[in-house]
Amino acid sequence: MDLNNYIKLVNSTFENLDKNEISGFIDLLVDAYKNNNFVYVIGNGGSAANASHFAQDLAKGTKLTKDQQKRLKALSLTDNIPFITAQGNDEGYESIFVEQLKTYAKPGDYLVAISGSGNSPNIITAIDWANKNDITTIGITGFDGGKLKQLAKYSVNVNYYEMCTAEIIHSFVFHYIILELRERIKGL
Repeated sequence: MDLNNYIKLVNSTFENLDKNEISGFIDLLVDAYKNNNFVYVIGNGGSAANASHFAQDLAKGTKLTKDQQKRLKALSLTDNIPFITAQGNDEGYESIFVEQLKTYAKPGDYLVAISGSGNSPNIITAIDWANKNDITTIGITGFDGGKLKQLAKYSVNVNYYEMCTAEIIHSFVFHYIILELRERIKGL
């Protein structure tokens, strides 16, 4: 595929995104900000990189002034390498996110789970626990959304069946969300 065709493909995939899903996701993040709740972000591989970047943008990128006191509290659970490797080694990779949530999360917090396929066992395990513990769950998926789209309370789905393209569109959506959040929290 040449670059022009790829650009057309990406543009058509963007156009097919459910704008209500994205708007609803932004509403949830505004609520997290207003209520001083934590937003935890998880993912594997490229989605782990997106999780780290998105959490950093939520925490720092929504800070509007140097002296701003109120902040959006966000943390990527993909960044705790010593915990992840110890947990994965001792109790299995499926537990690397849920065990961190058990340590840090409280009812009212938010969990953003990013998964291209929507079927990663460690993501599904974390979502199951979060749903049972009054954590608001948001699934960011590609393909048909897999189990994550079915289990998460809220969803943003990039219905495209190629991982690299789904991940880049996730990144684009996350950057748009940060820009919109800046506008929405100005007066709060």
